[in-house]
Parts: sequence; structure tokens; C-alpha cells
Amino acid sequence: MNFSIAPSDPTPIYRQIVDQVRRQMAGGQLRPGMELPSVRALAQQHAINPMTVSKAYSLLESEGLLERRRGMGMVVAGQGARSAVDPERLLAPLLQALVRQAAELGLPPEALHRLIDQTVDNTADRERP
Repeated sequence: MNFSIAPSDPTPIYRQIVDQVRRQMAGGQLRPGMELPSVRALAQQHAINPMTVSKAYSLLESEGLLERRRGMGMVVAGQGARSAVDPERLLAPLLQALVRQAAELGLPPEALHRLIDQTVDNTADRERP
């Protein structure tokens, strides 16, 4: 599993880790039983404080999304955990922020729908082989 950590992002680093794990679980890239990088390895790879990684993993563990396994470290929890990570619920805050910003810019809903459709189409075109 690769993490994309952006120290300049206003989102705290532990939250970036938590959000990426949730998204990858929701998208099926992280499946039950898969092992995550150790706290030390992830901290070294991204030159961040190990306590930051530990905080992220502990939060995910307290939510039941990760399990601590002796000798293995942190692994993705069982099948029930994946269903607890709803992709639509993860996207809702981003969409709410988008709609709010569009309204502040005076963009009518029809124009926002058209812009979203165009963006989805353009992204799909680039991802096709």
C-alpha cells in the first residue's frame, strides 16, 4: 500500500492517512487480512513522526477498520469493516463543499451538473487504454 502524504496540505497528516485507508477500503484496494506498512516503515518512508502514524492506525483500529495481529502488525479487519466504509458517505462532505462553493460563485445547479459530467467524461477518456 502506498500513501500519498502532503506535508503542505492543511489536512493533518494523521487524517490524510486515515482518509486514504478508508478510501482504499471502500474502493476494494485494501481487502480483509491485508497487512499495512509498519508504523516505523511508514514514518521513515515519508519522513514523518512515528506517533503521527500510530495515531492514525489507532483511530482506524478503534473504529474497527484495522486489527492488530501479533507478529504481523496492523491488518485490515474482516469483511464487516469494508461494508462500514461507504463510498458515498466518504464523498458527501466533498460534494457538499463543492456545491457550497459553486453557490458562492453564483454558478447555477445546471451549470454545476454539466461541469461535473464533463469532468467525469474527460477523466474516463484519459483512463481508457
